[in-house]
Amino acid sequence: MRRVAGLMLGLWVMQSLATGVVAHAAASGSGSGQKIAGSVKDALGRPVGDVSLVLQAADGKNVAQVKTNDHGRFEFHRIAPGLYAILANKSGFKTATAIVSVKPGAPAQLDLAMASEAALSVNVVAKRRSRSRSNINAETGGSVYSFSQKAIQQLPQGANTEMSQVLLQAPGVAQDSFGQIHIRGEHADVQYRINGVELPEGITSGFSQSFSPRFAQSISLLVGALPAQYGYQTAGVVQIQTKNGDEATGGDIDMYGGQRGTLEPSFEYGGTRGKLSYYATGFYLQDDRGLEPPTAGPVAIHDTTHQGNGFSYLSYLLNPTTKLSLISGFNVSNFEIPALPGQPQVFSLAGVPVFPSADITDSQLEENYYGVLALQGLITRDLDYQVEGFSRYSTLSFNPGPNGDLIFNGIASQIFRSDFANGLQGDLAYHGWAGHTIRSGFYFSGERAELDNHALVFPALDGAQTSDVPFQVIDNHAYTQWLYGVYVQDEWKPALLPKLTINYGVRFDLYDGLTRADQASPRAGAVYQLFEKTTIHAAYARYFTPPPLEAVSGADLNKFINTTNQPAVLKNDNIAPERAHYFDAGITQALPYGFSTGIDSYYKMSTDLLDEGQFGPTLIFTPFNYAKGRQYGVEFTNSLTRSALSAYANFAYGVAQGTKIVSDQFLFSPAELSYISSHYVFLDHDQTFTASAGIAYTLNGFVFSVDGVYGSGLRSGFANTGNLPFYIQVDAGVTKAVVLPRVGRVEARVAVINMGDDIYQIRNGSGIGVFAAQYGPRRALYGGLKWEIPWLHPAPPSAIQ
Repeated sequence: MRRVAGLMLGLWVMQSLATGVVAHAAASGSGSGQKIAGSVKDALGRPVGDVSLVLQAADGKNVAQVKTNDHGRFEFHRIAPGLYAILANKSGFKTATAIVSVKPGAPAQLDLAMASEAALSVNVVAKRRSRSRSNINAETGGSVYSFSQKAIQQLPQGANTEMSQVLLQAPGVAQDSFGQIHIRGEHADVQYRINGVELPEGITSGFSQSFSPRFAQSISLLVGALPAQYGYQTAGVVQIQTKNGDEATGGDIDMYGGQRGTLEPSFEYGGTRGKLSYYATGFYLQDDRGLEPPTAGPVAIHDTTHQGNGFSYLSYLLNPTTKLSLISGFNVSNFEIPALPGQPQVFSLAGVPVFPSADITDSQLEENYYGVLALQGLITRDLDYQVEGFSRYSTLSFNPGPNGDLIFNGIASQIFRSDFANGLQGDLAYHGWAGHTIRSGFYFSGERAELDNHALVFPALDGAQTSDVPFQVIDNHAYTQWLYGVYVQDEWKPALLPKLTINYGVRFDLYDGLTRADQASPRAGAVYQLFEKTTIHAAYARYFTPPPLEAVSGADLNKFINTTNQPAVLKNDNIAPERAHYFDAGITQALPYGFSTGIDSYYKMSTDLLDEGQFGPTLIFTPFNYAKGRQYGVEFTNSLTRSALSAYANFAYGVAQGTKIVSDQFLFSPAELSYISSHYVFLDHDQTFTASAGIAYTLNGFVFSVDGVYGSGLRSGFANTGNLPFYIQVDAGVTKAVVLPRVGRVEARVAVINMGDDIYQIRNGSGIGVFAAQYGPRRALYGGLKWEIPWLHPAPPSAIQ
């Protein structure tokens, strides 16, 4: 404090001596103000990000406040000529101060050095390495919707919320059955990255959810025309920055549950030991409404699920600029397939004259395991790198209730699918060229899929059953695919246009699998700060999307001729990668009192548009191609952030259409194929209007939250010519944390899902690739207690002597 007071006294004296000069400068017409720019570095000369800098005038009043970016750089704009003091503060560093003179007609340049309060510890350097990864990622040209750990905790169900429900808060995201979401009219095609590492899609990603928000420090959804470093799945990029032992220190256990037989215990544990940082979390879930059932009642028939999920993150500091990390996780889920009572029997089975459809007992077991080993560091002060190897193994086993499936569907398939993917990814980012950040990298993966189908069918002739004794058809296949990708891109901030950022680049991808194809994909985007609080962006991207190997049908149609599973169309052209042109433009505006608003529009033109559907009783989606596709829409987003209040409201309009089926034609009826060949039809996941809104308010230690989603209804009917009625679902929750003597901190939570108990259908069983009806959740009450185990949590700094 003495140092600051002395600094301010000296500043006042100097300011008084310079009063005449300043007054003259002001009178000269330089009232537009100047810029103060500079950087903050630590004692070793490394940039320090997230430093709070306060600019003070001679009278002690704060003139402006900013924070340094990940490169340690900062800027103050529109500063009147004169003498000022700058105070720099950051946890773990001593306050740095400096005097700067702002003169008419010339920007001021200032570099500050911050001394650590202790020797540069492992934790401080480890956090620096985590931030450097952000230097590799780029978001210019797309729209980013971020969810902090606090925002996740303020959801009605907190960290117990499914990942898909978290993402539904973003505009243009529509919900579907089986935990699916659709972003901007796309079926799946979502890329998940953990700490910047792209993970290949698994078989089970549509039904069980391998990634829990519980282990996320932050989640961001990047949509639009993406920079060159993002390839393959491009409907949206979900970037998960994981918790780590440096920040998530300690341990807790959480017991959550409620109606529908729900029980979900979980734990978190993290910390550091020397150069090692560790974090782990896991949960077990039991629920009697595991999948959206075909019945409207709150209690479904045969719909219990048991799920186990685990995640761990280890990092080791090899030296002050190099870190080795290991990410691993698993998800094992067993689902009962809900039954629909009262269905008429279609086929005859010897020895089983009557079989109620409510007694069908199909089930599905899904397993997903993944691991990533990454090396991250600095080659030089201006060159970041990260290289990682990844592996993912997933399986799916569908077990039919053979009598029921034969009687009602004419086929009972014992299905096993496995998919094993391995690969390497590398990224470089160079910051040494003024005004430019050059990024480049590569991606390589090899994937092997096994598709086994042991099916019981009846003999048939011209579609009519000829015997009530089934026989077995074995239809097994295995496929291998390779993906190769490289990219280079430049993020440029022209010196003559400091408010403009341009990102341009190109990537090249080679796909060698069901077919062989390649493409060079140029990308370009620009962001311009039109006014101080107004930003506009526009971008173009060429996309190349390979088909999901793990989901292809692989059916040998000849094996099912003259059976009750013979398709009406005996054509099965090979599936092809999708190629598309994507355009995106939007504007964001910051408003007073913590408000912000934005609008974004997009248009996509596709060749060999990829779509997926469920074409049978098994819960497996099969991809196919439309010859051409078009998707377009506009999204509105609004948010409010105050000290005790946060709120958001989003609305989106979208259209997704395709024409002419050019692969896997056997999945369709002749009438549908004929109609689609001459008409643009809506994709089954098209939803014209989508909206989401939420509010969270803190009062006397209580956190009250309400979230809601609206949908105008997904498509239905012949060739998707109809659509379902609109629906609204509103959820609410309240949490309160208390510290109990000799017990520690305990957080209590109560949540109500679908407060109005509105009955609505997500699907009605009709439409392209829709097999059965599915109803949304009914009203249910849940509660939980989270206990932070006191002996696993370090004492706060004020308690350490």
